[in-house]
Amino acid sequence: MGGSDIFSIVGSALDSQNQRMGVIASNLANVNAITPPGGTPYRAQEVVFAASPVSVDDPSSGAFQTNIGVNVVGTVQSNAPPKLQYDPGSPYADTRGYVTGSNVSQIGQMVDLIDSSNSYAASVAVLQQTSRIDQQMLSSFQVS
Repeated sequence: MGGSDIFSIVGSALDSQNQRMGVIASNLANVNAITPPGGTPYRAQEVVFAASPVSVDDPSSGAFQTNIGVNVVGTVQSNAPPKLQYDPGSPYADTRGYVTGSNVSQIGQMVDLIDSSNSYAASVAVLQQTSRIDQQMLSSFQVS
């Protein structure tokens, strides 16, 4: 595995975590969303990751080499039930006086955001270490 392979693999991880953070941001933006009676409440989205091939141009052979990276294959809706809050004075209340809200757990989303941020930081650290190793290899071949 060469340096460009690592950059492609880590790049796919960075892109996937970036997409995950976007979904988390959307969920957090809708944490307090409410729905009129009979409407469909906002349901939290969850990212689905999958291993995927990453093609890398191999200059030594002139061909493409395939490695495994990560990719977001889509999102699914959370199956958590929507939140019900008793508020008979709200114009969004049903006949029983309950307002239906989104099923987004703010705490759960913050935990996911921290996890995604840590994964992103770990990937950046791999890129930095790879660059350091490349620089050390280049400097070891320099003639004094």
